[in-house]
Amino acid sequence: MDVALFTEEGVMMILRWVHFFAGVAWIGHLYYFNFVQGAFFNEIEAPVKNQAISKLVPRALWWFRYGALFTFLSGAIMLSMVAADLKGEFPRSSYGIFIYTGALMGTFMFLNVWLIIWPKQKIMIASANSVIGGGAADPNAAKVAPQAALASRTNTLFSIPLLFFMGASRHLNLNIPEDFSPGLVFGLVTLIIGAIQFNAVKGKMGIMATPKGVIHAGVGLLVVLYALIEVVV
Repeated sequence: MDVALFTEEGVMMILRWVHFFAGVAWIGHLYYFNFVQGAFFNEIEAPVKNQAISKLVPRALWWFRYGALFTFLSGAIMLSMVAADLKGEFPRSSYGIFIYTGALMGTFMFLNVWLIIWPKQKIMIASANSVIGGGAADPNAAKVAPQAALASRTNTLFSIPLLFFMGASRHLNLNIPEDFSPGLVFGLVTLIIGAIQFNAVKGKMGIMATPKGVIHAGVGLLVVLYALIEVVV
């Protein structure tokens, strides 16, 4: 008896399912942190906030960071499989252009989670636990909080065009001429996304300071990237 899940197509389906499940857990918690928890923390007293940081935040961050990990790993495996099938046509295809755009943002988002947000949140959690136990707050906690917030808001910004381009990779076809050279479009996309990521590490919150602002910025980035791709291609 042939079992569909035991074929290459079945393996891809399992990976896609893992990608969706982990992605929902990851992005769902990302939106919770940015659209719900942040506003709530601004309205409560310090003792209640410390208790929430000590008890609630670590649980949410567990799902957040491992959702990011499994989303990234399953996506990387699927991308490598498709790229192997397309071979030299990958960078000259609608799929290749769109998936690269989304995957680049997704990769930066994954790195932001594990290299910026989680390490700085650990400092904040340890500081809250110290205060609850009768000790002093870690002065570094106040310093790293804005850095973690900036990386988190950048991830929220990226998530909006990321979802569009991930969907477009399979459901939207570009009119690509036969003599198309992909270098320029990949270079410009990388430059724009890389500049925003650089701001996540060294820059300021700017328009991303409010949920409304970060949504507008995300939609704006989507429009810019899509318009650029259509014009260059």
